[in-house]
Amino acid sequence: MTTKRKLIGRLVPCRCFRGEEEVISVLDYSHCSLQQVPKEIFSFERTLEELYLDANQIEELPKQLFNCQALKKLSMPDNDLSNLPTTIASLVNLKELDISKNGIQEFPDNIKCCKGLSVVEASVNPITKLPDGFTQLLNLTQLFLNDAFLEYLPANFGRLSKLRILELRENHLKTMPKSIHRLTQLERLDLGSNEFSEVPEVLEQIHNLRELWLDNNSLQSIPGSIGKLRQLRYMDLAKNRIETLDTDISGCEALEDLLLSSNMLQHLPDTIGTHTNTYIHAHTKTLNFPHTGGAFLSLLEELDCSCNELESLPPTIGYLHSLRTFAADENFLSELPREIGNCKNVTVMSLRSNKLEFLPDEIGQMTKLRVLNLSDNRLKNLPFTFTKLKDLAALWLSDNQSKALIPLQTEAHPETKQKVLTNYMFPQQPRHDEDYQSDSDSFNPTLWEEQRQQRMTVAFDFEDKKEEEDNSGKVEINLKRYPTPYPEDLKNMVKSVQRTGSPSTDSAMVMFFCLTDSMGGSPNDIRISDMRPTLVEPPMYKPKVVLLGKDKKGNVTL
Repeated sequence: MTTKRKLIGRLVPCRCFRGEEEVISVLDYSHCSLQQVPKEIFSFERTLEELYLDANQIEELPKQLFNCQALKKLSMPDNDLSNLPTTIASLVNLKELDISKNGIQEFPDNIKCCKGLSVVEASVNPITKLPDGFTQLLNLTQLFLNDAFLEYLPANFGRLSKLRILELRENHLKTMPKSIHRLTQLERLDLGSNEFSEVPEVLEQIHNLRELWLDNNSLQSIPGSIGKLRQLRYMDLAKNRIETLDTDISGCEALEDLLLSSNMLQHLPDTIGTHTNTYIHAHTKTLNFPHTGGAFLSLLEELDCSCNELESLPPTIGYLHSLRTFAADENFLSELPREIGNCKNVTVMSLRSNKLEFLPDEIGQMTKLRVLNLSDNRLKNLPFTFTKLKDLAALWLSDNQSKALIPLQTEAHPETKQKVLTNYMFPQQPRHDEDYQSDSDSFNPTLWEEQRQQRMTVAFDFEDKKEEEDNSGKVEINLKRYPTPYPEDLKNMVKSVQRTGSPSTDSAMVMFFCLTDSMGGSPNDIRISDMRPTLVEPPMYKPKVVLLGKDKKGNVTL
């Protein structure tokens, strides 16, 4: 019996095997500048299992392609496809489908016939809704629909009970269907950059969830019911309008990474200190730490409270014995509590852009410090205990410091007469945008401006301006640059057009991919391919293939 084995690499059919049966199972035509699916593919319709057509210019899929019923993986991202043919229903053995980065507006309802589908990647398409037939893909384990136009999910979406990964980032979702509680195997859920104003209540019932993204929405509070997610390890709540966290959130006992950056928190709940191995990122504007004793975040490994309005840190920070990374950049700290010296496992500490005028001697107890950023403060010197920081590899005293470590000299404090460390970068001055403190004299602004004015300029010569140039010696060129909309702006433009109903829906979708003003003409006359330069017909590239042959003795050969 002949055994087949997979081959990995770029193999080209060898013509020396005459009379031998060729078994082609993988073809790769990625990045070949193709405008249509190569016809030679259809010669292997009985054996072809994987087909890669990534990053070409294909606008439509021929019917013959769907005769390849042995196909298990079809990859067509980054093309010019505008629709997915209904004939895809004939690919009954298909397991993985990648149609991301195209112009596809919808899935055909009969995609339900591809019952073996387990992975669907359809991100970056103007898809507005999912058909009911999509929820009959009962073997689906991974679904990626990021950066689309979805406003809602089908009511029976929960039928996809085998889903483990669901990514719906950058859509227009405001609610989730109640049936989603049936996704008992779901481990990762990404709802970031949508339009949620509150956390969907149904999420608390997905008990196996381990990763949850709700960043960049309009959330104002986090309900305590989230604490029912006992398996949750990662939760991103950044860039919202959160003002409070319910104390019951501490029920997320497995939480390792919690991001609260760019919110409106005024305090953290006391019970948050019961977490184990938690990371807190709190780039909030009005965050205040609760001054409570005991084990406040005692097992915290990383604490980032940058970009707030903190004027002081609580002494209880000294209980963070497991802390390894601490950042409190861009606050209003004028001093540090002496108890910070008890954080002896900290290796990286950043206190950039504060109002620190001195540091406590106890900082010398943080003997594992390797990186310390003190730039843009008001320090006059450093405590002599810094000499105990033997592992210190980088000490930043200025943003434009040329070396990681600057030599320090011992001096006597003018008032206390105690030994302190200083150098030419002290005392620090508040940084201004137009005035940067430099650790060298290599930059001379006056000399630089003189050299800039002496640099050569480039002039463009135009035939129709030649006569004017001869007369005046100058060429007047009227060049205008118009701002390019960001993808989010384009999506909003399309959404507005859809609501007004003036152009057709198809025209609105085209707007998402091309700028009609720069091209001229109406949107209906523009195709995605029109945005590309005219290309000379390229020679046919030989695809990457997997070739299995048999010699006369029945052995597998290459």
